[in-house]
Amino acid sequence: MIQCIVLLSLFLLGPALFASEDPNQWLEEVESPQALGWVRAHNDKTLPVLSGLPIYGKIEPEIRKIVLATDRIPTPVLMGKWVYNFWQDSKNVRGLWRRTTLESYSAAAPVWETMLDLDALAVSEKENWVWKGADCLAPLYQKCLLDLSNGGKDAITVREWDTHTKTFVAGGFAAPEAKSRIAWLDEDTLLIATDFGEGSLTLSGYPRIAKAWKRGTKLETAITLYEGKTEDMGTSVHTFHGVNGSHAFLSRRVAFFEQEIFQLGPQNKLTQVELPLDVDMYGVVDGRLLFSNKKEIKRGVATHPAGSVLAIALKAGRKAPFEVLYAPRPHTAVSQVTIAGNTVLINYMEDVKGKLLRLRRFNKGWRAVVVKLPADGSLTLVTADEVSENTFVTYESFLTPPSLYRLGKGAPALAKQLPARFDAAPFETSQHWAKSADGTLIPYFLISRKGLTLDGTHPTLLYGYGGFLLAQRPNYLSATGKVWLERGGVYAVANIRGGNEFGPGWHEAALKEKRQNAYNDFIAVAEDLIARKITSPAKLGIRGGSNGGLLMGAMFTQRPELFGAVVCQVPLLDMLRFHKLLAGHSWTAEYGNPEVAEEAAYLTKYSPYQNVKAGWKYPKMFVLTSTKDDRVHPGHARKMVAKLESLNYPVFYYENIEGGHGGAANLEQTIRSAALYFSYLWDQLGK
Repeated sequence: MIQCIVLLSLFLLGPALFASEDPNQWLEEVESPQALGWVRAHNDKTLPVLSGLPIYGKIEPEIRKIVLATDRIPTPVLMGKWVYNFWQDSKNVRGLWRRTTLESYSAAAPVWETMLDLDALAVSEKENWVWKGADCLAPLYQKCLLDLSNGGKDAITVREWDTHTKTFVAGGFAAPEAKSRIAWLDEDTLLIATDFGEGSLTLSGYPRIAKAWKRGTKLETAITLYEGKTEDMGTSVHTFHGVNGSHAFLSRRVAFFEQEIFQLGPQNKLTQVELPLDVDMYGVVDGRLLFSNKKEIKRGVATHPAGSVLAIALKAGRKAPFEVLYAPRPHTAVSQVTIAGNTVLINYMEDVKGKLLRLRRFNKGWRAVVVKLPADGSLTLVTADEVSENTFVTYESFLTPPSLYRLGKGAPALAKQLPARFDAAPFETSQHWAKSADGTLIPYFLISRKGLTLDGTHPTLLYGYGGFLLAQRPNYLSATGKVWLERGGVYAVANIRGGNEFGPGWHEAALKEKRQNAYNDFIAVAEDLIARKITSPAKLGIRGGSNGGLLMGAMFTQRPELFGAVVCQVPLLDMLRFHKLLAGHSWTAEYGNPEVAEEAAYLTKYSPYQNVKAGWKYPKMFVLTSTKDDRVHPGHARKMVAKLESLNYPVFYYENIEGGHGGAANLEQTIRSAALYFSYLWDQLGK
């Protein structure tokens, strides 16, 4: 009876329950009535103010026209003779999954065949479906697994689809909502790592167990192949169905950047591939597993630097030498490795500008040819067919719209080009280098009007990320060009440490106790913009999301006098509790573990939530997040805003009730989000 009274008291106390430890911790209850009431009250306060600004009424239609334009390049997904595409517009808000032939796709007006109307499906099933992709079994590509998300979450519901009948397969494979990893072994067998019930997930919320699931059987009867540990990041499954047959692997992700790889053989026998933990695998060509390494590897008499692309013969002995496909040089880094038929495509950067190699294997090793594509921008391998050499790659720069090229056995052929979204003629791109606190030179891109007057008066938006081996490359500015550059703004992108701009060493330099390096780098770029009289602190705004949102929080608390505006999106901000929230435990390899005293010490020094202080002069920050973000917990953003308000600091807050980690579940939400933060930026910096 006493226990029941205590439990009832705790329920009635609600937010007051956590007051002794953290008065805002109740906001971590994602969809509790109290927390959602707080969210709606803040949305109701922020939306009228920002959408009521005169600038909002001018830029929202401009962003809308660009985002909903029907002359966008339909992103291709190659499957044999078909090109698939997922398309959203004003009439198809949730989107259409459709296909056309390769020949038709190359035409100015392709003839599309609709596979699935997601808007109609959402209405008929009364579900808030968001498209997350399809995995179709090569070489026929008839059987597909469709990934559908409720509101944009990372967690997905998986259902089997038949491309011949254009229907879900009656009695076919269907996996309930979870952060599943699923791959086709053959037409009647799936490899699946998912939520199998109590004890089947890791501390990060990812699957711990991988199984083989036969058609016509219940998921709970699937045969267990492997069980990882609860403290691992997760267990996953991978299959490659190419011209050299099918190959299946399981991986035990020990930590975010470390994994053990096992090949699946006959009778479900697992054989560990003898590789270091810090590798990423890309597929199989000619019986060889392709991979890259994050740290230097010594194999026999050879030493392979971090960031190489290597191959190991799957039937070779444990001490067989690695074959070298690519060895990095100074200021280079691999962006993508893709297999198309018997060819390997390596997309790499030199001084953060894209280059492309195509390789084939001959008896004496690998032969590489440079693919001739435009320079001084970014290349992206969009799609490659597993059973042919067909590939699509895009080129773009900050001022050049994306051009889509088709690669086959010959030279690249221009397939499609996006029309310009703004007049780029008055602008130019330049690359500069700022000196960080430890003397390291940090590159950054600057996009501004030609002949810019250096008087410190220009509203400038500086973007950064700096983590998880993700490089910030030149991407077409599109809406930013229209609503920011054309109105007199300057745009800058900081290539700070923590990313992959110069390979694994660039990332390693900002890991864990070295995280402050990334923040010092960003500060150095900001100071360089001010010293060169591009802008001034009152005119300098910054933006970042996710890990970049953490960067924004650190800049806000460490150097508030440098900035006039801060856009902080889907952020991590409480670095003493991030490991307890959703997927946060998996990021201890990046940031450190707050449960370890010496790591908690350096996390405490920069954790934005813990470093907000009374009596400081902070810029008025705009924090945006999503209720449905099941990767970075919305509690980070909520608690930061609540703490700022408790100290009487002004702040804008907007939380999209759906949208996932991307912050938007459909194009309408994308339009609103962009219009809100650009209106905020002009209001804060354009005065």
